[in-house]
Amino acid sequence: MPRILLAEDDDTMRVFLARSLEKAGYQVVSVGLGTDGLPLLAGGGFDLLLTDIVMPGMDGIELARRATKIQPKLHVMFITGFAAVAMDKAQDRPANSKVLQKPFHLKDLVDEVDRLFCEVI
Repeated sequence: MPRILLAEDDDTMRVFLARSLEKAGYQVVSVGLGTDGLPLLAGGGFDLLLTDIVMPGMDGIELARRATKIQPKLHVMFITGFAAVAMDKAQDRPANSKVLQKPFHLKDLVDEVDRLFCEVI
């Protein structure tokens, strides 16, 4: 079962995303801050980092940069409502990353994650 680390500072959004992915058959570990995700990533075993870009403390792009140093084959999917932020920092994104623009339907998220794992297999 693929393991996903979800980093999202909005509590309601984090719960909805985690539940949707778990119902789709994924194992999800969620954190509210990027800094809380780093120790979990150090332990390894994640297949995907799903992270909001704009978060307090450490933003999602910095989290992804550090995460892919720890786990170079880790896939990254950013979720954001701030397209301009995503575009401004596009050069800093890991090569194997995608951006999903908010608002989106939960089914769209699950479909994108499914598609990512189908490409890996």
